[in-house]
Amino acid sequence: MFFVELWGIDFEPYIRGSISIILKIIVVIIVYSIVKPIGKRIIKSIIEKVGNRQKLSDGRKKTLEKLIHNIYTYILIFVLVITLLDIVGIPIGPILAGAGILGLAISFGAQGLVSDIVTGFFILMERQIDVDDYVVAGGLDGIVEEVGLRTTKLRGFDGTLHFIPNRNISNVTNHSRGNMRALVDIGISYNEDMDHVISVIQKACDAFATGDERIKEGPNVIGVQSFGASEVVLRIIAQTENGEQFGVERELRKAIKETLDQAGIEIPYPHQVMIQKTQA
Repeated sequence: MFFVELWGIDFEPYIRGSISIILKIIVVIIVYSIVKPIGKRIIKSIIEKVGNRQKLSDGRKKTLEKLIHNIYTYILIFVLVITLLDIVGIPIGPILAGAGILGLAISFGAQGLVSDIVTGFFILMERQIDVDDYVVAGGLDGIVEEVGLRTTKLRGFDGTLHFIPNRNISNVTNHSRGNMRALVDIGISYNEDMDHVISVIQKACDAFATGDERIKEGPNVIGVQSFGASEVVLRIIAQTENGEQFGVERELRKAIKETLDQAGIEIPYPHQVMIQKTQA
């Protein structure tokens, strides 16, 4: 060969060895690329079957599915790295032995990480939040997109994605457990007949609720809530499905406003009275 004649060194074994290593690496990467999506589909299928058997909510199934996906991905990447190191001839034994030492170092040095994992474990075990729940956690509110062992992801109503370390979640307010309350306050003029107004609004509420599957109970006019500077405030309450309360409130206000306009009932607005003094 040319290299042997030029330097007197036989490079053929090295070239063959390098080609063999490259081919093995390519095969491992291809296998990883095939196994990863297959594993995710299997996990999804298992979670779906177990969830249906255990009658888990959709949010709970999504929570478990994403958590197991994360754990599966971490394990797969760890196996990939170890396999590649073995192919290139780097001893695996010391690395695996060092993993225990590294874990011990993390337990002492990365107390925040450990706290995140412990807190995340109890959040999942106690089912405090699930994916698609509307919650207030860590001083932020939004829709839960993912619950992990280290962080929880919340999507704010403006589209912002918040990453909250689990150790910062000391209190959780979950607005998506059971039926939710839609609350509407309407101001009516002091000059109106309250009994008549309440009757008109209740008829509007009954018509609004007809055929609306979002509403589980009501809406009902519960009576006078307060006295304002220029209006008497009436309160209307309804029970709705999770996450539907805000939409119901907006549409109910519109329906009540249209009904009051048709009935000629005044919704007051601030007035200013000017008194001009004149000299006799």
